[in-house]
Amino acid sequence: MKQNMKEQLLTKKPLSLMFQLSIPAVIGMVVIGLYPLMDGIFAGQIIGENAMAACSIAMPLTFFNNGIATLIGIGSASILSRAMGKGDNDTIDKLMGNLIYWVIFFSTIITIGGILLGPYFLDLIGATGEIKALGIRYLRIIFLGSIFVNFAQSANMVMRGEGLMKRAMSIMGLGAFINIALDPILMKLMGDYAIEGAAIATVTAQIIQAVITLYYFKNKSENVKIGKIKKEKDISTEMFGVGFSAMIMQVFLMIQQTLLYKQAFKYGGDPNAILMSATLRFYGFSFIPIWGMSQGLQPIIGTNFGAKQYNRVKETMKIFSIGGTVLAAIFWLPAQVFSKQLLGLFKVSQDIISSGVNNFRIFYSVFILYGIMIMTITFFQAIGDGKKAGMIVMLRQLILLVPALLILPRIFGAGAVWWAEPVVDFTMIMVGLVMQAKALSNMNVNN
Repeated sequence: MKQNMKEQLLTKKPLSLMFQLSIPAVIGMVVIGLYPLMDGIFAGQIIGENAMAACSIAMPLTFFNNGIATLIGIGSASILSRAMGKGDNDTIDKLMGNLIYWVIFFSTIITIGGILLGPYFLDLIGATGEIKALGIRYLRIIFLGSIFVNFAQSANMVMRGEGLMKRAMSIMGLGAFINIALDPILMKLMGDYAIEGAAIATVTAQIIQAVITLYYFKNKSENVKIGKIKKEKDISTEMFGVGFSAMIMQVFLMIQQTLLYKQAFKYGGDPNAILMSATLRFYGFSFIPIWGMSQGLQPIIGTNFGAKQYNRVKETMKIFSIGGTVLAAIFWLPAQVFSKQLLGLFKVSQDIISSGVNNFRIFYSVFILYGIMIMTITFFQAIGDGKKAGMIVMLRQLILLVPALLILPRIFGAGAVWWAEPVVDFTMIMVGLVMQAKALSNMNVNN
């Protein structure tokens, strides 16, 4: 199985590989994205718009879990795919023991810190009253599931790094199905504690995913086994180097969304924050399929780069950049044409929708180019160049965006809260394309 998958990654046409690997990866990532999306929709429909807002403004704090899972998972998957290209079985055998060590270490810190610091985080955003109270109740339970979600997601990325997209998708799909099924049931059964019901549904699904994933690697996997659970210095160093850029993208996403909520509250109060909550829910979900496609890109680039087949690396990047743009357009077009209907899914009041629909469209204006941006970041992660991937992420989400969100609304008013990010994103997409072109031109084509 391992040799067969490796041969496919090294010999099959990149277009065929894109469909073979990306379709199940996209479905799997969409399934992951349904967790927060459905929590928001059900909370809005069953409890009310304040509950939807509470789930949404609490989400940035949970990006610490996403960040850790991504750090460990993307870093380990990149190491795995390049080790497969080189035939380095010693590294492959140590990979999962190292992964589990770091999952336990970081999850313990996040669980304790998240429960204790959650209320202060909501204060920082500017949440008050019922929205804040519901957010605190939701977060306390969500953080109890940290170790399960971090293991399930990081180990799932290792499966994808190996090229086992369908298996990874099926495990995530089961978890999402359980979460979506339990959400309305628990919210209605728990009455005054409906917001806790939403959180319990999510954590239950995460526990089941983690158990199934552990069983797979312990008993079923033919290639990547769970060895001794311990820190492997060489693997850890490389894992952190590659995975850091992916992690900081999640952590900076937390900073980015926190600041967007804070500015929305500041320049428009609860109505503006409710609109931002619904916008970021759909916006976050729209990103998920593109990340799924990038998971299909990662093993192809990593394995061919490890085998020094640079011509295939170049051809693959061209095909995936086009594919990513088409995928982004699938979300960009409805966001522009059916804006009111999409916002209505979250039970946002018609007054808020009528006054804010143009802001929603402006926020989405550059989304059609995001496929190119995500493929560029994944390219640098896959070849082991974490510094360049990190540079793109830091410029986009911290160095340029934070000052833009703080300064531009003061000069141009509330509207700038909505158009600052598209301006920064367009700039960084152009910068990333230049960096990618330079890296590809420096590769010696292996004829």
